[in-house]
Amino acid sequence: MNITREKTGDLELCVKVDIEEKDYIESVKKQLKDYQHKATVPGFRKGMAPMGLIERMYKGAVVGDAVQNELNSSLFKYIDDEKLHILGMPMSNDEKTGDVDFAKGKDFTFYFDMAVAPEFDIEWAKVDVVYNQIKTTPKELDTEISNISNRYGKFETPETVGKGDIMYGKVVELDKKGAVKEGGIDTFVSLNLINLKDEELLPLFEGKKAEDKIVFNMAKAFPVADIERALHVDNATAKKFKSDVELTLSGISRIIPHEIDDDLFQLVFPDKKIKDAEAFRKALRAEIDKANEEQSDYLYVNQVRQALVDGFSAPLPEAFLKRWFASRGDKDVTPETIEADWAEKYVPALKWELIESKLEEISPVEPTNNQIVDYIKDILRRGDKPAEGETKEKIEERLEQQARSISADRKNIQQVVDRLYAANLAKIFKEQLKPTVEKVSGKEFAERSKA
Repeated sequence: MNITREKTGDLELCVKVDIEEKDYIESVKKQLKDYQHKATVPGFRKGMAPMGLIERMYKGAVVGDAVQNELNSSLFKYIDDEKLHILGMPMSNDEKTGDVDFAKGKDFTFYFDMAVAPEFDIEWAKVDVVYNQIKTTPKELDTEISNISNRYGKFETPETVGKGDIMYGKVVELDKKGAVKEGGIDTFVSLNLINLKDEELLPLFEGKKAEDKIVFNMAKAFPVADIERALHVDNATAKKFKSDVELTLSGISRIIPHEIDDDLFQLVFPDKKIKDAEAFRKALRAEIDKANEEQSDYLYVNQVRQALVDGFSAPLPEAFLKRWFASRGDKDVTPETIEADWAEKYVPALKWELIESKLEEISPVEPTNNQIVDYIKDILRRGDKPAEGETKEKIEERLEQQARSISADRKNIQQVVDRLYAANLAKIFKEQLKPTVEKVSGKEFAERSKA
């Protein structure tokens, strides 16, 4: 076995692999012997066919498999031993290799084209991205407490509609004359008055009871999201829906908010000893701040990532890579589609792949399985209700088993993987860049996220 390489371009190589008979012959002999024992050949008892006959029947294919196995393992061992950071995969150079006859040949020579990654350093000094930290205002905290009180509250079914109630009934669309529109919306809905856009419209609904009919303009009364959900239409249709409707009321639900008391503290934070409302607010704020930090990290990661890709100036072996993408057998990928998408799709992805490999030298980027399990376990713990008498050790053991079971199906936890990936990148970026922190409101953050 002998492997050599020659440089065919700035970032391209041609690797020559010489395989001699001694490299694979023992494997071939063993396989042919196995075939002889198992083969059923007319005129001979099972396992008694002459080796010469077995060789004529099978040797070409066996040599081909043995050489291919030796070729693959040796080639990739060479890449590892030589610490070649290749892009894509080696491509067989059929023109140089020529025809290979495994039935007659003993020694074989194969040629492979490869591309190697360019040498470069991440230029952190050229990245200028601020870190947008979302401020949690007292008003937002009050709103969250109100939402939690409602979430853990109880439902009542009052006889008449009041402020903040949920109304159920049948809605029909009206035409400009106030008659039922032919072919218009006709569906059962639930509408939450807590989302009413204009308080002045509240008298239209207050005091109404089952079987009463209420005429109102859906677009003026409720936000687009409510219209989309209630009428079972897509977002574009909901935005265009400007008709009056008639609601025939069939039922009413009212949420009686849970008291801000010890019982609520225990429901929301079962693993913490919350003693009073102030401690409850503090714990809630920490939860909100944590969620906000995830959003801030996500935006920061995307902005820094884009800046790093935009600032990447090292050359790429484009000719080889275009050939390699075209050779992968995807029927939707052709030299023409690759050329059309090259600058906008392929180049940024290739640049990020190279940058990511550099980041891995600083700290792991891809989340480990233990990271994923711990994250899922933390989520499970928040809503967990231990059995009576269950010890802390048993609880941890149960949560660990559940988390590992969930993490085994990567399709269902992709969002978790993405979050941890972003968190790992954010940690590296913050350490390397020491960004300027700007505190912004939720509204400002949303606007900056769109920019």
